Amino acid sequence: MKWEGERQSENVEDRRGGGGGRFGGLGGKSIGIGTLVIALIGSAFFGIDPSVFLGGEGSAVPAQQAPQGQPANDPQINFVRSTLGSTEDAWAKLFAAQDAQYQPARLVLFEGATDTACGQGRSATGPFYCPADQQVYIDLSFFRLMEQRFKVEGEFAQAYVIAHEVGHHVQTLLGISNQVRNAQRNASETEANKLSVRLELQADCFAGLWANQRRQIIEPGDVEAALAAASAIGDDALQRQAQGQVVPDSFTHGSSAQRVRWFTRGLESGKVEQCNTFDARQL
Repeated sequence: MKWEGERQSENVEDRRGGGGGRFGGLGGKSIGIGTLVIALIGSAFFGIDPSVFLGGEGSAVPAQQAPQGQPANDPQINFVRSTLGSTEDAWAKLFAAQDAQYQPARLVLFEGATDTACGQGRSATGPFYCPADQQVYIDLSFFRLMEQRFKVEGEFAQAYVIAHEVGHHVQTLLGISNQVRNAQRNASETEANKLSVRLELQADCFAGLWANQRRQIIEPGDVEAALAAASAIGDDALQRQAQGQVVPDSFTHGSSAQRVRWFTRGLESGKVEQCNTFDARQL
């Protein structure tokens, strides 16, 4: 992955070694690789007035400046900032095509645990996105876990994880988070899980859109690494590894095959409308 040439985002906060954050638990729901969220589609790309991007309930909080004093030559921070910057540039272009303005997410690096507007975030949760403060949270030890437990290596696979979480931010900008709560009130557990799967697969497709927009950073083997990551964190693969059996009704993120399929769909199509998992008859 040729990330060294990418613009580095200023929207990265490094809390490693610095304790918790500024927020207490406010009852929000985090959205991530390892957490449950329920949603309905509510996208300007799929029929809502594009003004939702520019103001109102679906708009993002303006990005804050990153704190000073981050190590200038820390390769991990440079990689994260470059990857986040590439997602910002990709989504700025996609939003502009709809006469809308993309408002970036903030990404927080932490170790162990940190406070968020969705409650306390923990490393055991894996990378996650909090709609309440519109921030992505990552403990970089997750990338070591990918290598050691899931046998998935490579910077592009790690970038896929970041792009997936940014995909959840895009869903928040599109007004989906507000519809999540409305859908959750009336959904059974089984239906709630099905909605969660569709949301997560859409975030995978959005990650594929990022890769489509930033093809200049892709090197041989990168796409295969991302597909391996998507496959490794499928619900069926995780359940089989943890309990020796697969229970489809309890899926919240989608099977390995589904995650690979939707990432690939975004990568190959480059079109947001192709990521409408909520209208798809077959996932």
